[in-house]
Amino acid sequence: MNKVRAHRNRTITLSRAETDQYSKDLIHFSKPVEPDALNNKIVNQDIFDVLRLLPEGFADLLILDPPYNLTKTFTSTTFRKKSNAEYAEWFESLLVELLSTLKRTASVYVCSEWCSSTAVHLVLDKLLKVRNRITWEREKGRGAKKNWKNASEDIWFATVSDDYVFNVDNLKLKRRVLAPYTDSNGVPKDWQETTAGQFRLTHPSNLWNDITVPFWSMPENTDHPTQKPEKLLAKLILASTKRGDLVFDPFMGVGSSIVTAKKLDRKFLGVEIEKEYCLLAAKRLKLAELNGTIQGYHGGVFWERNTLNRQNKHKKKNAAL
Repeated sequence: MNKVRAHRNRTITLSRAETDQYSKDLIHFSKPVEPDALNNKIVNQDIFDVLRLLPEGFADLLILDPPYNLTKTFTSTTFRKKSNAEYAEWFESLLVELLSTLKRTASVYVCSEWCSSTAVHLVLDKLLKVRNRITWEREKGRGAKKNWKNASEDIWFATVSDDYVFNVDNLKLKRRVLAPYTDSNGVPKDWQETTAGQFRLTHPSNLWNDITVPFWSMPENTDHPTQKPEKLLAKLILASTKRGDLVFDPFMGVGSSIVTAKKLDRKFLGVEIEKEYCLLAAKRLKLAELNGTIQGYHGGVFWERNTLNRQNKHKKKNAAL
């Protein structure tokens, strides 16, 4: 509340009045709950205390962004680095408990850093059907003098069964054309000429280099140290759910998953132990009612980093002429 910020800084913060206001939106489970009581809720509790109270088979999509195997302090809790074997044991104990919350048609995405990614894979392969590993470029990151800069993270994709949702047409990426081939009549081959340049729609791959990590000038940014971008969550949600499906995030953080679910007309359940993060998520949900856009996703397609901004500037320039 007392941090001095630059004039153009758009980081979402909480006033004392907002803390009181959004505290009313948080809930706490003390007894078993029915599925209908889960829709569009923020639960301010430890997920291990909540799991025994949740009904079976309510979630269409599980987005799991657990503490990475790094020693890191959040607000009031600290996760301490373990050996890979210990981390795998911890992760398996969590996932076993979560399995009962999933529908037979559900999909699971698990975020991971490079060092423990193999442990995550082995556990998922033991309990679910592993479909793929997504690697996304996180352009932030400190340099290293005796190692390669760590500038990527993994997201493992798994399903409960062979009957699952994957909406490939919802995931097209609009890319600039580097080699604009045409047929013998001069007609573009699989690309379009626009006033802003030459573009083609490409199928989604498991290598993502179009993601921007939230920073101070983005309206979704908070002070959370490991906040995931809404654009990243939009890809997962659009891929593996239909409108009205329920997205479950047991380590919600500041709510990127549930805010994106709301913007995409999905139901959600978020669980988070840190009250401050829950309050920020509640505020973001309120802001989403005023602005339902997702940076980097427009017109039903995803755009390469910064290309949409350039196209908008080009349109404004032409309109002024």
